[in-house]
Amino acid sequence: MEPVAQSQTKRIRSSPSSLIPDRYRLFLFALPFLVLVFIFSYLPLYGWIYAFYNYRPGFALSDTPFVGLQWFRSIFSNPTQTQEVMRVMRNTMVMSLLGIATSILPVLFAVFLSEIKSQWYKKTVQVLTTLPNFISWVLVYAIAFMMFNVDNGLINKIMIGLGFQEQGVNYLATNNHTWLSMIAWATWKGLGWGAIMYIAAITSIDQELYDAAKVDGAGRFRMIWHITVPGIMPTYFVLLLLSIANFINNGLEQYFVFQNPMNKSHIEVLDLYVYNIGMLGTNFSFATAVSMLKSLVSIALLFIANRMSKIVRGESII
Repeated sequence: MEPVAQSQTKRIRSSPSSLIPDRYRLFLFALPFLVLVFIFSYLPLYGWIYAFYNYRPGFALSDTPFVGLQWFRSIFSNPTQTQEVMRVMRNTMVMSLLGIATSILPVLFAVFLSEIKSQWYKKTVQVLTTLPNFISWVLVYAIAFMMFNVDNGLINKIMIGLGFQEQGVNYLATNNHTWLSMIAWATWKGLGWGAIMYIAAITSIDQELYDAAKVDGAGRFRMIWHITVPGIMPTYFVLLLLSIANFINNGLEQYFVFQNPMNKSHIEVLDLYVYNIGMLGTNFSFATAVSMLKSLVSIALLFIANRMSKIVRGESII
C-alpha cells in the first residue's frame, strides 16, 4: 500500500493547482465574482456623469451643455422641488422605519417553527410561507386586485354580506393606510424567506444546552428565552445593521405596481421618484443627481451603522 500512497502523493504535488500558492488560489476563486461586481456595480457608475449635463434624450452627451452642479443646487434652491423631495424622503423614511420595526417578525416566526414537533407540518408551513418570496410584485398586485376589487373583490363581498358597508369600496385607490398596507404586503411576501437565516442560526445552537436545561427543570418558554433567543441575536443584529445601512433603499417594484394617482402622495418613495422623473418625465440629469445623493447618504449610513456595531457589539460589519 505504501508505494500506491507515494504515487498518489506525487500526483497531487505535481498537479497544476498545487503549484499555485494558497493565497493566490483563493484570489483566483474569488476573481470571477469580483469581475461580476465590477461589471454590474461599479461600471454603471459612469452614468453619474449625466448629472453634470443638461442631457436630453436623442442627443449625444458631447452635444449637451455642461451645467456643473446646477441640478444639485436646484434640489434645495427651488421651494417646490425641495417640498417634493421632502415628501418623498418622508415616505422613504416611514417605510424604512416600518420595515425595521417589523424585522422582528421573521425571528418570532423562526422560533415558532423550531418549536413545532411534527416535521411534516413544520415543512409544510415553511414551504407555504417561503413561496410568496418567489412571486413577482406584478402577481402580488393581481392577488390584491382579486381580493379588493370594487365589483367582485372577496373583501368587498364579505364586508357587504356582513353589513359593514352598503357598496363596494376601492381599497387600492385610496390614500388611507397606504404605508400600513405596503408593509403588510411586504411582510406577507418575505416572512418565510426572512426566517430561513434565523432557522439556520437556531439549528447551529448546541443541542447539549437544551438537554442540560431540561435536566435543570427548564420549561419550553424558559429554554427559548435563555438559549434560543441569545443564540440568534448576533444574526439579527448583523441583519439589522445592514438594513440600517440600506435605510433609504426601499426598492422600486412594489411601489411601482401599487401606485396610482390617489395614493401617489404617500406611496412614492425615493427609488420610485427617481424612476418617475427620469423615465416618465425624461429629466435624466435631475434624476441622476437625486440618485447620486441617495447613494452618498447610503454610504454615510453604512459607516454610521458600522460604527454603532463597533460600539455596541465590539465587532464591525465591514
